[in-house]
Amino acid sequence: MSVQVRIRDARREDVALIFGWIVELAEYERAPEQVTGTPALLDEALFGAAPTAEAVIAETGEDVRSDAGTTTWQPAGFALFHSTFSTWESRPGIWLEDLYVPPVHRRAGVGAALLAHLAQITVARGCARLEWAALDWNEPALNFYEKIGANRLEAWILHRLDGSELARVARDLGSAE
Repeated sequence: MSVQVRIRDARREDVALIFGWIVELAEYERAPEQVTGTPALLDEALFGAAPTAEAVIAETGEDVRSDAGTTTWQPAGFALFHSTFSTWESRPGIWLEDLYVPPVHRRAGVGAALLAHLAQITVARGCARLEWAALDWNEPALNFYEKIGANRLEAWILHRLDGSELARVARDLGSAE
């Protein structure tokens, strides 16, 4: 018996599963209270009139070598991503927002398969780069990214405006125009 991994595009019926994994990921990252989205918002982002993100689902299957030769597939993780743009290279890129594999499916090649699939999409679309962020304490992820040859951009510091600060900047700095 061997475990296989396949990647497919997410479908609308996967939204609840993906959202559940997003919550699990937030719990792992010690920030479950920061999940303010909903399955409905995720559905709109992935499958609405003007999608702003894409997702793929990893599935694992065990080839039981039965007479029927069938493989039973089960969801084993996901990656959610969206387009970016590099002014320096004048080409698009892909930002990997989330890649999550539940603990039961880790160490089976699921994360590597998801990342390889995204790299293939990046190359096929003529994008200049595939980028993501990782928490500084997430040693398993950081070690994996180093192992595959990803460059850690130490000189770049991620910034964010959200919530009331975003509204304040939009209001206060926007009135200076």
